[in-house]
Amino acid sequence: MRTPLERNVSIPTSTRWAVAALLTLTLGACGGGSSGGMPPGARGAPEVMVVTLQTRPVLLQRELPGRVSARLVAEVRPQVGGLVRKVHFTEGSEVQAGQLLYQLDDAPARAALATATANMQRAEAAAEGARNNARRAGELVKAHMISIQDNDNLQTALKQAEAELAAAQAALQSSRVNLDFTQIKAPITGRIGKSAVTEGALVVANQAAPLATVQQLSSVYVDVTQSSREWLQLRRELGTGGKGSNATRRVLLTLEDGQHYEPAGELQFADVTVDAATGSFLLRALVPNPRGLLLPGMFVTATIGQGQLSDGLLAPQQGITRDVKGGATALVVGADGKVELRAVTVLRTVGDQWLVGSGLAAGDRVIVEGLQKVKPGMSVQIREAGAPAAGAAVSAQKPQG
Repeated sequence: MRTPLERNVSIPTSTRWAVAALLTLTLGACGGGSSGGMPPGARGAPEVMVVTLQTRPVLLQRELPGRVSARLVAEVRPQVGGLVRKVHFTEGSEVQAGQLLYQLDDAPARAALATATANMQRAEAAAEGARNNARRAGELVKAHMISIQDNDNLQTALKQAEAELAAAQAALQSSRVNLDFTQIKAPITGRIGKSAVTEGALVVANQAAPLATVQQLSSVYVDVTQSSREWLQLRRELGTGGKGSNATRRVLLTLEDGQHYEPAGELQFADVTVDAATGSFLLRALVPNPRGLLLPGMFVTATIGQGQLSDGLLAPQQGITRDVKGGATALVVGADGKVELRAVTVLRTVGDQWLVGSGLAAGDRVIVEGLQKVKPGMSVQIREAGAPAAGAAVSAQKPQG
């Protein structure tokens, strides 16, 4: 029985034969396209992307956490006791060395100075009298008008009077110094913090708590610590990668918000003693701080150049995998076009690449894409990283619609 479509639509026999022939040709073309003219040996071989390794100079850098500290720090303390009569600075401002900060009550110091002055005048008079007596005694003893014993006593009295005069002069100088100490001045140039006392407060000489702290911030120190283990690894890396040279002493900083700080600093020194408790040693950098952006106690990340390899070998991180034991491995395409498995030693990351210690050499073609499709011993088709994929140009020119 014919379908409704066959009853309603009448298709000529010639047209039916034409459609059948067209379908036959189309299916034949599709079946023939499965070989696509591909060479028999490469038929079915997966395509992978490789990177050909090359040696080049590599700067070894290390990012270490650090803390900012002031280059100069002076805690202001009174050297004499007394009441604070006047505070002569603004908290948080810049002060100059020798600038008056606090004025203490100087009445006791002035009274002590007057007493010392009077004592010195009295000692001067006593010394002058003793000097005259000794001179006359020296003349009289020659004329045998006094005994030698009396002369010796007068000469001794002169020496005692001169000693008392020297003591009085020293006491006078001490009184002047104490009077000068009633004016507490800035010991260094820098930025002063908050004041711990106000006018009317009583302070004592050399008290434990400072009145204020002055810090020089035009340039600051950045102190970082590096473990001795990392230092030994660095020496090994410099030896593994061929001739190594010391890097520049330039230090780059990254702030807590991720911004890069300018200008760069300079490495000052590395401590010669390893801390027994932490196994690390101190590195100190001097960093200019013209804008006052770096404040004491601030945490930063310091990037320090530690050395340069003249012929370092870098491999992309996506080309290095780990086996079940945690060892680093890489799949390499050999000269015969087959995949080889290599055990690799990696030293550290340099950007988005691994610094290779052993297992790979310059000229090796490391697979970076298509790792899941291949295994050792397979033949593969390779495409260098950065080269256009096969058929990419044809796809770009395919007409739309």
